[in-house]
Amino acid sequence: MKTRKQEIADTYLRLMHEHLKDVKEGRTRVMLLKDISEKMHINERHLSNVVKEVTGKSPCHLFEPALLEVVKELLSDHKPSEVAAMMDYDPSNFTKFFKRYSGQTPSQYKHSV
Repeated sequence: MKTRKQEIADTYLRLMHEHLKDVKEGRTRVMLLKDISEKMHINERHLSNVVKEVTGKSPCHLFEPALLEVVKELLSDHKPSEVAAMMDYDPSNFTKFFKRYSGQTPSQYKHSV
């Protein structure tokens, strides 16, 4: 039987993946932890603490690598500037995010695949 904390972490992960699917399909923009906690009707700090306790990783350490995979898929069909707009990032911050997690700029990645 799952504990309440496991249920919270599982719900967070489910909502995170559903949201990323919606982002990939152009139905929404990137969501913040605050948005997910509101959907779950729990405090943002409590959600963060529970997810970290159950998974061993903070919510952003789970979200950002998953978001990077979505971004990489989108770059196969779109320009980096278009993907930045889809993600609700300004191009400079988008490039910083992408380079921090992939080791290359979005343009370098796009040309390498």
